[in-house]
Amino acid sequence: MNTFLKRLLIVLSIVALGLFLYSYFVENIFSPRLSPKDTAKIELNDLKLEVEYNRPSKRDREVFGALVPYDKVWRTGANEATTFSTNQDLMIEGMFLPKGDYTLWSVPMDSAWKVMFNSKQYPWGVDEKMEPMWDPNFDVITLQVPTQDLETVVEDFTIAFDNTTGDLKLTMAWDQTKVAIPLKLVNRTRP
Repeated sequence: MNTFLKRLLIVLSIVALGLFLYSYFVENIFSPRLSPKDTAKIELNDLKLEVEYNRPSKRDREVFGALVPYDKVWRTGANEATTFSTNQDLMIEGMFLPKGDYTLWSVPMDSAWKVMFNSKQYPWGVDEKMEPMWDPNFDVITLQVPTQDLETVVEDFTIAFDNTTGDLKLTMAWDQTKVAIPLKLVNRTRP
């Protein structure tokens, strides 16, 4: 074996050993995430909506008012900022949301949530001080929706689309709390 290949093999062995030690002692990069990624999608005729988010678990913790404080901006999930995409213009509580990609932020309160659709894309959900990276200057829509108390506990934070009654809603549920945001397709007249 020539000298170059021997050196390459030594360097690759050192890198592999370093990754193993880092994984074992610092952060297990090979284990499943505590808050796994998920996607909620719906397609209705030409409308395509998608939310990409991370799903934290309750794990016997008090969620709203404790783990997720009341009256503070939350990244609406864990890890990366939650994203909302629409290929059609929407009306949300009488406010116009142009088609495009948004980040979804919320302020949980005792009996309602403030929800913000933000046009800026962020590399992560929080900064090094664990403060939300949300910039209010990019909010396209801000609305307040009432919370609904659930009889059963939702262990993993869940975002979904609900069209069971023909009234499309974006729902978010965790622990025993749920919010529903009504979504309407903008009717465009064709020439």
